[in-house]
Amino acid sequence: MRLPGRIAAAIEVLADLHARHRPASEALRDWGVSHRFAGAGDRAAIGNLVYDALRRRASHAFAMGQDTPRALALSVAVRDWGEAPDALDSQFAEDRFAPERLTEAEMARLGAADALDGAPDHIRADVPEWLAPDFQKAFGESWIDEGRGLTGRPPLDMRVNRLKADRDRVAASLKRFSPQPTTIAPDGLRIAAGERDARTPNVQTDQAFIKGWFEIQDQGSQIVSLLAGAAPGEQVLDFCAGGGGKTLAMAAMMGNRGQIYAHDSDRNRLAPIYDRLKRAGARNVQVRPPDPDALDGLEGRLDRVLVDAPCTGTGTWRRRPDAKWRLSPDQLAARRAEQADILAAATRYVKPGGALVYITCSLLPEENDAQIAGFVARFPQFVRKDPASLWSAAFATQPDTKRHISPFGSTLTPRATGTDGFYIAVLAREGSST
Repeated sequence: MRLPGRIAAAIEVLADLHARHRPASEALRDWGVSHRFAGAGDRAAIGNLVYDALRRRASHAFAMGQDTPRALALSVAVRDWGEAPDALDSQFAEDRFAPERLTEAEMARLGAADALDGAPDHIRADVPEWLAPDFQKAFGESWIDEGRGLTGRPPLDMRVNRLKADRDRVAASLKRFSPQPTTIAPDGLRIAAGERDARTPNVQTDQAFIKGWFEIQDQGSQIVSLLAGAAPGEQVLDFCAGGGGKTLAMAAMMGNRGQIYAHDSDRNRLAPIYDRLKRAGARNVQVRPPDPDALDGLEGRLDRVLVDAPCTGTGTWRRRPDAKWRLSPDQLAARRAEQADILAAATRYVKPGGALVYITCSLLPEENDAQIAGFVARFPQFVRKDPASLWSAAFATQPDTKRHISPFGSTLTPRATGTDGFYIAVLAREGSST
């Protein structure tokens, strides 16, 4: 397929998303199944067009004067992919699979020098209007730039598994993809995002991955795993372990010494952890599935309890931009209530002198500092650990300006740290374990 046909396909997928209100990944998968003639390169290019349109949906729609699948796809082709309007129209005229040729109005919109002249701030930030006050509260004068930071394509990050390999060894295995060391996480490697129709490398077919030398993990997730502070010999509970990304990172940090209990309330989320643990050679992990007695005997015994809480996922909008436009106030309220309940349940497992670690992949204050402020008001035996001191201890060579600091925690963002968005707060339980 040539570009005109790919644009037509992207318009079709975007129309499906609008009509059926479902994840972009599902719509793209179904399009591929029903159009088997499209090769891997075609599917990647169509996916890039769709995701690029969703990442900057508000600004593309404003620039075009309408929020239609066609308007979004055309704007991406010109503004993000660098196609000249005249040249694009000529390509449409020569390709029988192309959309209809550009109208005069579309040509004028696509050729505008300042497409966002007069645009409201939430349009410039490419965030839903109802969330603009939350971003402003979180980031102050830089909130528009922080919103824009969530509109770029994400890189592919990997965490080297120190139980089996080192960074140089993994980099050598993946040298055909030109991985570079991550700027903050000491065991990270990054493959930069490509432009236009570039495909993300499938590193999971590399022998280094099959042997367990590395895991795919965003640098932000690696950073908060390190800030969680798990040490060799400790007893740790990963209360919302999911597929086990942070469990695996902590197992490597602990050098397989001590014990991690990996638990989740959802068996489906927990299912991938078994194969991942085996491949990584993580021997100090016990998986505790969601049975009624799964955590019996752990009350008041653990040095560290990690709560990687369910959240709105606003920090992952680069990867799931469709979720940005589906999020609602009711969903935010539901996540906040769920987080509060999980935090309360986790307290019973932290021993006196132990730590409770709270992590989200959200950038919204209600899910982060406000959630922790409410928690410590209900559970005054838990006191905050200074975020700046925790950062300095984990990343002595990185200045504090590398992330946002707040009264209770640290926030990572694509703009500030070049990562997905994450929040972490560490709370100590007062008292002595002796």
